[in-house]
Amino acid sequence: MTELEQARRTIEEVDAQMAELFCRRMQAAEAVAHYKAENRLPIFDPAREAALLKKNSAYVQDLRYLPYYETFLKGLMDLSKAYQATRIGGGPVGYFGAEGSHTHVAEQHLFPGRQAVSYATFEEIFEAVDAGEIACGVLPFENSHTGDVGNILDLLKKHDVYICKMFDLKIRQNLLGLPGAPLSGVKTVYSHPQALMQCREYLAQAEMETVTYASTSLAAKHVREMGDPACAAIASAATAELYGLSVLARDINTSDDNTTRFILIAKSMAENGDRFSLLFTLRHEVGQLARVLDIVSALGFNLECIKSRPLKNAPWQYYFYIEVVGDLAGAAASSLLTQLREVCTQTKVLGTYVVERADA
Repeated sequence: MTELEQARRTIEEVDAQMAELFCRRMQAAEAVAHYKAENRLPIFDPAREAALLKKNSAYVQDLRYLPYYETFLKGLMDLSKAYQATRIGGGPVGYFGAEGSHTHVAEQHLFPGRQAVSYATFEEIFEAVDAGEIACGVLPFENSHTGDVGNILDLLKKHDVYICKMFDLKIRQNLLGLPGAPLSGVKTVYSHPQALMQCREYLAQAEMETVTYASTSLAAKHVREMGDPACAAIASAATAELYGLSVLARDINTSDDNTTRFILIAKSMAENGDRFSLLFTLRHEVGQLARVLDIVSALGFNLECIKSRPLKNAPWQYYFYIEVVGDLAGAAASSLLTQLREVCTQTKVLGTYVVERADA
């Protein structure tokens, strides 16, 4: 027997053992799912996953394999969460854009193997969650380079849904064109407005005209259907494979740390989290916003973000959005909400959540 044959036989033996162990693990995951469903516990427990990753990584003695084992274990835990969701009866997940879009990539990270439904607009996802047509929806919320995405805050104010998770995905924008098309021949670029803004410096230097499109993936599909080598799209590398395009230029986003934060919305609030978000309105009087900030500070909370948006049909008046680090179920948060309701004309809890991160 050759060295290659011996190595392959060893792999086959290990694979057979792993298949048996995998089934045992998934059976245990099913039992966990039933317990969580009966006790109304969330599927994702970030502290438990972190502890499990640390504990199991210590079993790997050969450090050459450690990063690969950690990747393997994370994937295994993702599969376990996806299977638990099916056993609990999670239902389909909605996402913005077409297959291959960055939001679809985020959805796949969050719900591997789960039934997914694409929607053409943000509001359609909110309406589908509101109506119970889907269990939850994944939408882009904010970009680290270009700021807020669309009218998501207005939709959160309008609809009776909650933010259950935030997910940060590092975005790598690419210029996609027809196979064999020269980069020098590209004159017009199609993409979503956010993607075009994220690549503004590259496009300006290349002197390419831009055309906005509903989503990055639909822009790529449009370029493929046109069949014009002078036209290209900005989208993910996965989109290039999906629509049979070539990557003419990689990583053309202006910022090297270009990251988009996605939100997961659902009809019910998450059971726990280490952050929470609020919306509130104030009387149009001197010092009202300062009073809110004083309350937040006095209770020891770290305010990570504050934004203002114009109120509809009330010129030059605004509502405010804040993200607070802390436990919404704790006594301090209860005191915070009580005091804010005394100062604010309206308050709305948008949800409690954790923030997950991944690279596209």
